[in-house]
Amino acid sequence: MPGRATAPESGKLLELAAQKVAEDLSLEVLSQVRVGRRVWGAERRIDLVVRQKESGRRLGLECKYQGTPGSAEEKIPAVIRDIEAWPIDGLVVISGEGFSANMKAYLLSTGKVVYLEDLEVWLRLYFGLEI
Repeated sequence: MPGRATAPESGKLLELAAQKVAEDLSLEVLSQVRVGRRVWGAERRIDLVVRQKESGRRLGLECKYQGTPGSAEEKIPAVIRDIEAWPIDGLVVISGEGFSANMKAYLLSTGKVVYLEDLEVWLRLYFGLEI
């Protein structure tokens, strides 16, 4: 249920925590899935692709951690734009105390960002699982 996730202390730990939330819901998870290239030629990868076996429905998850204030949070709007180029729906999972209040408000207003502690309910709704 909501709030079971423990607070990660790095981006990789956030990714592992998000993967665990999905797997606890019996969803399949692939990590670092290559989905083509960006305009400048760099590979585009999705941190996690979550799949429901029964329906085949998929969701990409980008995991962004910010432990201290800094410029990393400014990259997330570009990530939200990048999701538009994916061949599947996507969501950014965030964690950490370093996000400014203004950035948190903006990110949540997009409808494409969720806190780790809210991910389970979000996945349940998205995949039509019991709440």
